[in-house]
Amino acid sequence: MQSIIIFASGTGTNAAAIIAHFKKNPVARVSLIVSNNPNAGVLDIARREDIPFLIIDRATFRETLLIEQLKDYKPGLIVLAGFMWKVPEAIVHEFPGKIINIHPALLPAFGGKGMYGHHVHEAVIAAREKESGITIHYVNEFYDEGNILLQARCRVEANDNPDELASRIHRLEHFYYPRVIEYLLQSNS
Repeated sequence: MQSIIIFASGTGTNAAAIIAHFKKNPVARVSLIVSNNPNAGVLDIARREDIPFLIIDRATFRETLLIEQLKDYKPGLIVLAGFMWKVPEAIVHEFPGKIINIHPALLPAFGGKGMYGHHVHEAVIAAREKESGITIHYVNEFYDEGNILLQARCRVEANDNPDELASRIHRLEHFYYPRVIEYLLQSNS
């Protein structure tokens, strides 16, 4: 059984979907949750599911000790699920091809620093786009520029507000992210 490490900063809805998917699937299990937010809802999920967690600050995020801690879990994948910090190059280089992210838009549009959550949905609506979606991609040294693994689309309705669009985006995220993770882990085993 392979190990998944999830990095998350918020409520943890994607983390919850991933955990639920692998509870019924012997390919992998979530072995650690890392958060930069001591009040993140994802930590409540970790406690409820009895998954170890680690709370980091910016200094810790750049220390080699963190890399050693992550290596102890022998991750098949490190999964960013609403994690708001750029991953340091040292971590990217230590785990090549093993770090993935999900973005709530169709990259390369509406990506980059500061483009997350409602900021993305507001920008998509303001640009009068006819569709949006999700992008699951590898993580490299740059915001939202890693090789794309999957994009899934949904319509942007003429009268959408950011919450309505976010709801459709979340459905795509919760369906596709666990399945892409499973596919990658099976391909690497």
